[in-house]
Amino acid sequence: MPFPFEVDFETLRSDLDSHVDGVFGRLESEFLVMPKGEGFVDFPVFEKGYEALKQATEGFRNVTPETVARAVFETPIALIVLRCLLGFTPPELAYYATRHTGVEVTQSSARTIDRNIRMAPEAALPKKGGVTERRIRALIAAACHALDSGVPAQSHDTVHRLEKADTTGGLVSVQSAAEFGVPYSVLLYERLLGRPFAGHRDSISELIGNVVDNAIEGTLSSAGVSYRKMGRAERLHGFDQAPDFVVPNESNPQVVIEAKLTEDDGTARDKVTRIQHLGAISMDAQLPGRPRFEVIACIAGRGFGVRREDMKKLLLATRGKVFTLQDMSQLVHHTRLKAFRSR
Repeated sequence: MPFPFEVDFETLRSDLDSHVDGVFGRLESEFLVMPKGEGFVDFPVFEKGYEALKQATEGFRNVTPETVARAVFETPIALIVLRCLLGFTPPELAYYATRHTGVEVTQSSARTIDRNIRMAPEAALPKKGGVTERRIRALIAAACHALDSGVPAQSHDTVHRLEKADTTGGLVSVQSAAEFGVPYSVLLYERLLGRPFAGHRDSISELIGNVVDNAIEGTLSSAGVSYRKMGRAERLHGFDQAPDFVVPNESNPQVVIEAKLTEDDGTARDKVTRIQHLGAISMDAQLPGRPRFEVIACIAGRGFGVRREDMKKLLLATRGKVFTLQDMSQLVHHTRLKAFRSR
């Protein structure tokens, strides 16, 4: 069966359900595979930091700002291991350090320290006595204090962030986990509370979101099509919200492209509504049935494959010009974009 973008609008409307099935069959979820991105820490590197921290603290029996600092400045990734022991994000540890030590550690500086270490996890940190060193030492001191304090008494309807298998009893729990490990059921329970890869996924959320945009840009550039990628806050005359891409430019929009990757059906529905609106304003009152500009949707993720009625609306709003990541090679040939091709 031909794809929706290969048939005329009347043919599309006459067999809409079959074309919905066709698009659904081309959609693939992107949640199983993630890009590593810059600063991804492989396990052997992380483990080296763990061993450096364990050795410097004599198996976590001598955890002091001095012993931990020795490991961190020689093997910087040990600072990230220390943060993971607590289960804190960089901004959370920064806040705790500022409150505990009186040294101002801003959220942005904590993120910068964390990122710089991940970019060069085994390069020794210089001891220059500057503001960065003071902040790192404050982070270390605060972490040592938190680990030494353990979990204070809680009411029955709250849970403390350190109430984890390896920290609930303070350093005694850390020592036990380092020496004997933890039961598999405990590991699974803590995944329930924090889901695997959450921190990494959050750190690359923009990279994941750009997968469709990057595919569109690569396709247009390869075909020599002039285009303008609009910024989030940019305004475009005649549009209450600027499209993601305009061809050939914002002064003469002949083709507009909306791009979206989502694994959530609610977010997909919002995008469909947005594209429906673009389809409505594309219709020129003086040229009944002939769009003033062509609306194209480039989509990915399982979110678009949930509601059949939403996909029908999307196909009608774009007059069949719906492309998945698998269809990018057909984008120019089967749309008005071919009129702007120079290669």
